[in-house]
Amino acid sequence: MIRPVFKAVLFFIGLVSFPSCTSLQWRATDTEIQQNFAALNIPTTISYFEVDTLDLKVRVQHITQSESDINFLFFHGSPSSLLAWNGYITDTVLIKKANLHAIDRPGYGYSNFGDEITSITLQAKIMSGLINEYKLKNVIAVGSSFGGPLVARMAVLNENIIAVVLISPAIDPSQEKKFWVSRLTQWWITRWLVPTSYRVAGDEKTVHAAELSKIEKDWDKVIVPVVHIHGDVDDIVPYGNVDYTAQKFKNIKIITIPDAGHEIAWGRPELIIPHLLELMEMILKEDE
Repeated sequence: MIRPVFKAVLFFIGLVSFPSCTSLQWRATDTEIQQNFAALNIPTTISYFEVDTLDLKVRVQHITQSESDINFLFFHGSPSSLLAWNGYITDTVLIKKANLHAIDRPGYGYSNFGDEITSITLQAKIMSGLINEYKLKNVIAVGSSFGGPLVARMAVLNENIIAVVLISPAIDPSQEKKFWVSRLTQWWITRWLVPTSYRVAGDEKTVHAAELSKIEKDWDKVIVPVVHIHGDVDDIVPYGNVDYTAQKFKNIKIITIPDAGHEIAWGRPELIIPHLLELMEMILKEDE
């Protein structure tokens, strides 16, 4: 039996947490996105890729002003949404150089919000299907944090991917850090207090190391160029992940961002975009 005092504490926490449950969801509606980009005078479209067998709709934001046949696909970490890539899909140089597509991963944003898919392989199959459905060629797949192993797995499954960019990727199963706050998402007494996006993140986090162990045997099948960008003071995903990727991937370039933490993907796009452009130019020269 729960003591009255404990009940009162839970009730109080619930009242305090309610605003965060409605605001800390890291997402915006289609209308809000359209209005924001209209204010920036950047044409954008939003579509939904449907997977009937999973009753799933994956939201994709497109910026397709470039005449280039290069397509950047951006996959966020957790908790997050396609909003994490606003600094990239509003960058005037990137917009001219390539077509840009930012995606809400399953369970986040407006891709079946709250309904997580914890299997990296299943997510990769879904995104591979998305690439095929939209007939995207010359895809450079960019993934941050938990999105890192996703794009690497996609490169195993889809030949339209010509390069992979890992930004602070949580990819080494032996270096998966455990955070006590994640337990709040799994304990029935506290789970309901946690904002939906954080519950999804907690569910992913709980099985992430096991999911990585299932797929690491296939990393030698990734033959396209891989760029791994990581801050050397990352306290969320250890910098030591660079040692793992250097060992596992055949064609890899490691880029260290000095004195930078885990926020480089969404917080410091100006540090990342030059490397994306450099990678694209390298690929184009090789094709000449």
